Amino acid sequence: MARMCVKTRRLDVAKVCLGNMSHARGAKALREAEQEPEEEARVAMLAIQLGMLEDAEQLYKQCKRYDLLNKFYQASDQWQKAMEVAEAHDRVHLRTTYYNYAKHLEATAERSLALTYYEKSDTHKFEVPRMLSEDLQALESYVNKMKDKGLWKWWAQYLEGQADMEAALKYYELAQDYFSMVRIHCFLGNIQKAADIANATGNWAASYHVARQYESHDDIKQAVHFYTRAQAFNNAIRLCKAGHLSKALELAFTTEQFAALQLIAEDLDEKSDPALLARCSDFFIEHGQYEKAVELLLAAKKYQDALQLCLAQNLTITEDMAEKMTISKDSKELSEDSRRELLEQIADCCMRQGNYHMATKKYTQAGNKLKAMRALLKSGDTEKIVFFAGVSRQREIYIMAANYLQSLDWRKDPEIMKNIISFYTKGRALDLLAGFYDACAQVEVDEYQNYEKALGALTEAYKCLSKAKTRSPVEQESRLALLHSKMALVKRFIQARRLYSEDPKEAARQCELLLGEPELDSAIRLGDILGFLVQHHLQVQEFQMAYRYLEEMRKKIPCVNLSYYVNQQTVEAVHRGLGIPLSRNPVPERIRHNSMEEKEVEEDVADEVEAF
Repeated sequence: MARMCVKTRRLDVAKVCLGNMSHARGAKALREAEQEPEEEARVAMLAIQLGMLEDAEQLYKQCKRYDLLNKFYQASDQWQKAMEVAEAHDRVHLRTTYYNYAKHLEATAERSLALTYYEKSDTHKFEVPRMLSEDLQALESYVNKMKDKGLWKWWAQYLEGQADMEAALKYYELAQDYFSMVRIHCFLGNIQKAADIANATGNWAASYHVARQYESHDDIKQAVHFYTRAQAFNNAIRLCKAGHLSKALELAFTTEQFAALQLIAEDLDEKSDPALLARCSDFFIEHGQYEKAVELLLAAKKYQDALQLCLAQNLTITEDMAEKMTISKDSKELSEDSRRELLEQIADCCMRQGNYHMATKKYTQAGNKLKAMRALLKSGDTEKIVFFAGVSRQREIYIMAANYLQSLDWRKDPEIMKNIISFYTKGRALDLLAGFYDACAQVEVDEYQNYEKALGALTEAYKCLSKAKTRSPVEQESRLALLHSKMALVKRFIQARRLYSEDPKEAARQCELLLGEPELDSAIRLGDILGFLVQHHLQVQEFQMAYRYLEEMRKKIPCVNLSYYVNQQTVEAVHRGLGIPLSRNPVPERIRHNSMEEKEVEEDVADEVEAF
């Protein structure tokens, strides 16, 4: 029934039959053949398993599966047919077919014919030496007969392994393996012969090996020659640095070895040939290697040239570069004036690049502390600014530091305030210190409503300004008069508040008089006086007057939260006393009240900082 399935091509029935026959191998082969797309190929596998070889052959031919037909012929020992199919229809597997046939012939001891098919399969360079390994005479004859470089080299390696160096050299020469020839000659001590071969052939590997040999014998000249022929320029330059700088540079220039040039440049100094030095730096500049050109100039101690190159190409001056450009005071390379000029040029370049700390350091080394302080102010490093001002002990620097500190939030940092006062005092800038005290007075009023402390600060400002020596006596007198007026107004307000516990009406009258002062706003906030009067009239139940002052407050200072001057309970009590409903509109955010004097001081401070 299984055989009938081949005729009827009923593979499903064939599976059942093979199962009943317990034909496991056949069932497995049939299952694997199901992957083939052609039905004939699948049926052919069934025919093979049932011994129906002629049918299988015809089926493979029908579906033109010559690859499977080739395998079929090989498996059935029909090698001639297999090779004919491979040559005509299955050339993809032609060499594989030849190789399998050669293996078959070798197994049947037909070595002569096996050689032919190993050659046809192009596996003879490995397979033939393996097959003839036990018959060395036959192997040597085969190698000589084939005249193949690969076989000659293999045979030379075998002979070298057997310590037959002379014979190995012969076959290496036939194979044109110059590196191996040089290697053996060096091993035998014939370095001159090895050198001749390397020179004659120009082989890089051979030249490199000879160069290594000469280097090991300290023959630097020959080593450099052969490293150059081997294109191993770094090695050649490495050797040239031992005393042949010109040769090394020539090699580096020829091959554009930037790294090697840099290594050579480290050995250059002010005693080197100026023309050679110029050529090196020009070479780097020409090829856009500006940083390496700068390093070369620094190694040669050409500081001015290096700095000019940095400026021209906008190169960042690193800390290491800056230190290399810095000449010590004890050096005799430059005069003291030239040394300072160079340091200032370095610092100027650092300033342009935003490296303010380095600029400060170089200005200080140049002895220009004012420029050093200006650089430090640009950095914004408060701690270093305070320290530098303390150690410099110069009037201008004290003033610059104090001006800078005023630009900070000194109101919340007592230490900064202390330093501002100290620096202005040490810098004998009493006019500026007076302005600072005036600003402090305004802060006491605006932030803390502490008129007593404000009066103290105004008093200090008046004392300082009185002692100051200004360029314009007229302006000084005007400022003194303004301070005196502010002090008088603040003092009157303080006295009115103190008098209230003894004579409320007189205290209220004094405050009402203050409202008529034209310069009131420069010293006392209007809201503080109006709030005081609202509280007074509410306390004596004069609700109409209290409401009038509330309305005046809303009118004259509309953008300020009333509760900043009068608490909410007071406002509600006034409205309740008059039976007026209280508006619940959202209250605008409080805007801080600044006097014109404080604005003037802050602008002066900003101008001073910008100037320095």
